[in-house]
Amino acid sequence: MKRIGLLGGSFDPVHVAHLALADAARAALGLDEVQLLPAANPWQRAPLAASPDHRLAMLSLAIEGHAGLSINPIEIERGGATYTVDTLRALPGQARYSWLLGADQLANFCTWRDWQEIATLVELAVAVRPGTPLKTPPELAAWLARQGGRLRELPFTPLDISASDIRRRLARGESTEGLLPPSVARYIAHHDLYQ
Repeated sequence: MKRIGLLGGSFDPVHVAHLALADAARAALGLDEVQLLPAANPWQRAPLAASPDHRLAMLSLAIEGHAGLSINPIEIERGGATYTVDTLRALPGQARYSWLLGADQLANFCTWRDWQEIATLVELAVAVRPGTPLKTPPELAAWLARQGGRLRELPFTPLDISASDIRRRLARGESTEGLLPPSVARYIAHHDLYQ
């Protein structure tokens, strides 16, 4: 059975830490593929700055040369509020899935819609984020213990890069060198995004 990692996010814009996490998870978990799932309208954050078409185009540029990375546009195609559980219910059943998340997302995982079902449908694999200790919420830890499940910790050197910081830098005309794949930086400049 194919093993697929799922990395959801706004990718507004996609940056080098996203790609590093996807590559590290593919290697550490022995995944056949990591699918990047751009959100349509994430319910726990402010509206996105770039359109779905721009975010998909930037993702396409970003994954060039990264073997085993692909884009799954299921959430954008569905539109509306983005809930992880709805996405997982719609995925083909002929694969084993790992949901890749950062320690910051893990901290509020139990606020996600139907989080127990999510933890049943996928293996959770978490990476350290700068400034966020890796701590499993007690409710999730207890649930996993009852179900015989586990949380996989990804061996990943955290990169202090965030899309919100990149958007601020771009809006102020500051350098983003080393933060974005060069092809994505060129795309952003060509389309005057985040100005």
